[in-house]
Amino acid sequence: MCVLLDFGVPAEVTMKRGDDQRALSRKPAAMLHGELGLPATVEAVLFDLDGVLTDTAAVHRAAWRQTFDDLVRSYEGPAARPFSDEEYARLVDGRSREDGVRAFLAERGIELPDGTKADGPREPTVHGVATAKNNRLRAELERGGVRAYPGSVRFLSAVRRSGLRVGVVSASANATEVLAVAGLTALAPVVVDGLVIERQGLVGKPAPDSFLAGAAALHTEPGHAAVFEDALAGVAAGRAGGFVPVVGVNRSDQAAALRERGADVVVSDLADLLEGSDG
Repeated sequence: MCVLLDFGVPAEVTMKRGDDQRALSRKPAAMLHGELGLPATVEAVLFDLDGVLTDTAAVHRAAWRQTFDDLVRSYEGPAARPFSDEEYARLVDGRSREDGVRAFLAERGIELPDGTKADGPREPTVHGVATAKNNRLRAELERGGVRAYPGSVRFLSAVRRSGLRVGVVSASANATEVLAVAGLTALAPVVVDGLVIERQGLVGKPAPDSFLAGAAALHTEPGHAAVFEDALAGVAAGRAGGFVPVVGVNRSDQAAALRERGADVVVSDLADLLEGSDG
């Protein structure tokens, strides 16, 4: 199956190889439309990482579930119910660790102090809970490694061959490590991750700040950059930033919700966008 976003206007695309800027090269609209399923106005692409390029979203979800279920065991009533997949998608997915903790606590009516970055995993603070989750995630990654989705590798490789600029925008502070373990570093020369977001004082998704930083790093206006996201917060961020198109990647049976947040098109796998793909 090939999904075609036909915005139908030819455009000049800046070619990028590594960190070097090369001469402008005119790409026929049919080439971009037919091979990548993207409008000809696109000059750059920005990918979320977990759940879009790699299958680490499931690992994140499991780490959050273990962390939050441990936390609520000391509470009673509705606050003590197990953490659900629906809450993961709505409250946590795509957000920074600390923002995810804050959203969960507000949902359950639990109050904890913010604490500091130095808080250990047993500290009853926002940062302490975030640290506990990160420790579980890193332990699981070390045990099981990281798998890149084959369809995403195919699409990302085709994007690189086309000359479009490529960046990864992730709320995870572990994004660079995950890319390296998955063998994707060479295909994604620009990374805006949780460490960059913190260092630059950016507001996390669903605010568009991180995607706007990615577009700036690729010297591209949002209207000429495609965003690929599986998280509801990430899709909302892409829409808020004025990116065109925003492609929702439906890994968790939430196609309708992705469209409601602003996805222009929803696919089950990035390979669905490629010409001649069997989907």
